[in-house]
Amino acid sequence: MSKRVAVAAANWKMNKTCAEAATYMADLKALLPTVEGTAEVVIFAPFTALATVAAGGSSAGVGGQDVFWMAAGAYTGEISLGMLQDVGCTHVLVGHSERRRRFGKPEPELAGDLGCVFGDNDATVNKKLTAVVAAGLVGCLCVGETLAERQAGQTDRTIEAQLRAGLAGLDAAAVANTLIAYEPVWAIGTGEVCQEDEAERVCAMVRGVVAALYDQATADTVRVLYGGSMSGENVDGLLCQPNIDGGLVGGASLTVAKFEPIIRRCAKG
Repeated sequence: MSKRVAVAAANWKMNKTCAEAATYMADLKALLPTVEGTAEVVIFAPFTALATVAAGGSSAGVGGQDVFWMAAGAYTGEISLGMLQDVGCTHVLVGHSERRRRFGKPEPELAGDLGCVFGDNDATVNKKLTAVVAAGLVGCLCVGETLAERQAGQTDRTIEAQLRAGLAGLDAAAVANTLIAYEPVWAIGTGEVCQEDEAERVCAMVRGVVAALYDQATADTVRVLYGGSMSGENVDGLLCQPNIDGGLVGGASLTVAKFEPIIRRCAKG
């Protein structure tokens, strides 16, 4: 088995204007040639900044944070794969927990229990990932459990169900080229981090599910990322685990200075 190339994926979420994105990409372009080793860097930017990221001149991949599976039509507020490709996208996030559901105490400006704000579920996530693969882009499938599910001992069952539904209908070659991000929902944006041994256990379990659904070669090839409050402070402990192949990074990716140690650690392999 060849060594898997680690991925440093930045998820900017709803942050950065085009001008801010241009400054960031200039800094990233200057940084990447100084990084020793090999890593894949992907920037998942807001739709409005994607063209700016693509024009930044760096070697980083360009990722959309979501997509609709229809090619065109009366779908106000949605974006198609053709539109993402038109601005230079190479990757697409699907099934991020913030697209599936909101959990825990809502922000003050979103008072009340909003439930499924954006409405993604296992069925729509599968439609999106299938469309991404058919378009020749790289999908990043996000899976993860809530605090309530973890406390109820349902972590593995929840994630396996999300994997089985999300990957349904895809062949082994498509899955081998797909990124899978384990993001414990209770650790996203909270500063809480899944303990290294537990993050490794779950990522190994993800790989085991892929092996059961397809074969060991596919499981050995697919790259599994950790996506819960990774930072420069905890990246070493997480990436020394054999089944964690990089990170889907939120807050720590919003400046190149904070993202740099994660990129450099990913490049070490």
